[in-house]
Amino acid sequence: MKLVGYLLKKIFPLFLGALFFFALVLNLVDLFMNIATYLQNNCTVKDIFTVMLNYVPKTLWYAVPVAILFSTSFTLSNMYATNELEALFASGVSLLHFCMPILIISLGLSFGLFFFEDRVVVKTYEKKVELQNQLLKKSQNENNSDVIVFSNNGTVVYKANSYNEELKKLSKLYLVFRDEAKKFKALVYSDEAFWSEEDKLWKLGNSYQYKLVDGDIKFRGFVDKEFTEQLTESYEIFRKSIVDIQSVNTKDAKVYINHLRKAGLPYQEQLSEYYKKYSFPFIVFLVVFVSIGLTGKTKKNVLLVSLASCIGASVLFYVMMMITMVLAKHGYISPFMGAWFPVFFFIVGSLVLLKYSRT
Repeated sequence: MKLVGYLLKKIFPLFLGALFFFALVLNLVDLFMNIATYLQNNCTVKDIFTVMLNYVPKTLWYAVPVAILFSTSFTLSNMYATNELEALFASGVSLLHFCMPILIISLGLSFGLFFFEDRVVVKTYEKKVELQNQLLKKSQNENNSDVIVFSNNGTVVYKANSYNEELKKLSKLYLVFRDEAKKFKALVYSDEAFWSEEDKLWKLGNSYQYKLVDGDIKFRGFVDKEFTEQLTESYEIFRKSIVDIQSVNTKDAKVYINHLRKAGLPYQEQLSEYYKKYSFPFIVFLVVFVSIGLTGKTKKNVLLVSLASCIGASVLFYVMMMITMVLAKHGYISPFMGAWFPVFFFIVGSLVLLKYSRT
């Protein structure tokens, strides 16, 4: 237990300092990129500070992997340079056994980072972007016009003149219902339709239908229940903005992907981004594992080597993630492998480094 306390006492002050530094740099970069426009638009210090405050969770999310990599790499390399690890090895304590507590902690941080991003970062970053757009006078309008949406694998087609986000309302809505072979079954018209949050479907107003019955088109002044029950496409899909999987939580991302799947539209890229939400936080565990494997490679220029390995490992992971995500987008590999292959690769690579390191 004394060894555990000694290791944590060395790593965590460095981790907190690096975390604060990297998060501050990211926040200041965002500030300096927009400071001229803030001043030009006569923005108050309070509003600018609010934007920065809402950006803090996102910067912390970005900074955690780099900070834990730097603190672990520097601490272990410094201990090797001062022969502290040599003393541990001589007493029969292996490198993996000595570093196991920080590995366990980093694994816990990985899970924590996922929930932190899903439940905190998404909300605060959305507020940051919304307020920043107001201060920079960038208009954002989620109302939409001439809306066409395919649902239920193309068996239901929505065609509306407009969508109102505030009222969650579709105006002058035409609905085409088709069978699995995409043959016409019925046409429904409604002056307006409102989203029911309670029933999770669209409620039609002043509507009627034309239905194909035994080869003839039959008119009715009301809509059969078999059709109204199919109007379950969530209102988010009708917004003007295209959903960015990275900027929404997992629940909303799943809704959007299900819509694409039901509509028969391509969804490989979005599904890859969805899986990435689960795989990316494990970078915290991976960089610690890599740091342990790199221990003992040199006793000189410990700070420089730690910074270089920190940057190199991070860049390699991000580049590999970008490549696999592009491959998944074009269907060369599965969306799951697009998101998780870099994680598996780094685990194997860390095990190889650990095997050939001094333990």
